[in-house]
Amino acid sequence: MDSVQVLVIPQVSDQVLDRIASIDPRIKVVDARGWFDVELRATWPQWTIDRYLGNRKYPPTSLDQRNHALACAEVVLIGWPPVKDIRARAPLLKWVHETPAGASNFLDTDLWRSDVIVTTSRGLTNRRPMAEYVLTIFLHFSRGLHLSYRDQRRHSFDHQTYDPVIIRDKTVCVVGAGGIGQEVAKLCAAAGMRVVGTRRNIAPGASPATGFARLESADALHQLLAESEFVAVCCPWTEETTHLIGRKAFVAMKPGTVLVNISRGEIIDETALCDALAEGKLRGVGLDVYDGEFERPPDERLWDDERVVITPHVSAMADVSEHQGVKLFCDNLTRYLEGQPLENVIDWQRGY
Repeated sequence: MDSVQVLVIPQVSDQVLDRIASIDPRIKVVDARGWFDVELRATWPQWTIDRYLGNRKYPPTSLDQRNHALACAEVVLIGWPPVKDIRARAPLLKWVHETPAGASNFLDTDLWRSDVIVTTSRGLTNRRPMAEYVLTIFLHFSRGLHLSYRDQRRHSFDHQTYDPVIIRDKTVCVVGAGGIGQEVAKLCAAAGMRVVGTRRNIAPGASPATGFARLESADALHQLLAESEFVAVCCPWTEETTHLIGRKAFVAMKPGTVLVNISRGEIIDETALCDALAEGKLRGVGLDVYDGEFERPPDERLWDDERVVITPHVSAMADVSEHQGVKLFCDNLTRYLEGQPLENVIDWQRGY
């Protein structure tokens, strides 16, 4: 194999660039950090730009420079948000890797269902912080801590409304038992909870993953919701999972359920969610994501409800990073040079 040009677009460290270049003498790293910010600002909603790019400085580049870099690239490393028209400008492109985990990030780009191999960091992001976020929300509402904000605002306690419950021996349904879902299961099981969950494909006769008392296919979701006091949404957003948690799912849930979503907002039908809240069906809801989060603020009905905690997609953030996306890219780069299959390749049929 001749030299391989690797175009690095996201804001990674100098150490990451050196790490990539040191893998093999055939690798030629092109440092394009910040080059495409001008295009991202022109093609993504302002809400996304403010949230993810902010006022960061970026080097001045011409369209010809960027097009030339893409035209020569065989491999591209990207972050979030992605450049929307990479494939059309990169005739030699064979493989793209994204440092985030979601295949749905490519839905609005020309890489979706393209002939290019695309890999993600699925299952390799900061799973432990995300699991701690889920358990934190469970404890927050089970102890009635959300009611303390109400009491603080009015400077008056209403002791009788707290009605705390203990999470030990309660059942949690983990929707999507992938890498993140399995970490959620381990932590919840360690807290004494009974963990059940769903997964798209389950091998016949396979034992449940660590932490799970029971693991079923997606067809059994409503059955598992009916026996759970807590629900954690951890599955990828695909065509199949769009509004997976809809009216029928809320009907199946027990009264007083606590629901947490750390995946993608589109998995929950927010109209059905607001109806369930209005009907008093849910004890509390934790949303680290919401429908349309890259374009607009949350629905006011959710933002204004004291039973809803909304955070700006920060469940994976922590003082210590366990993100292994760059490691996977480097390992895959070695495989690529040796002509071996890559790991975490998006299956366009299933959507992740």
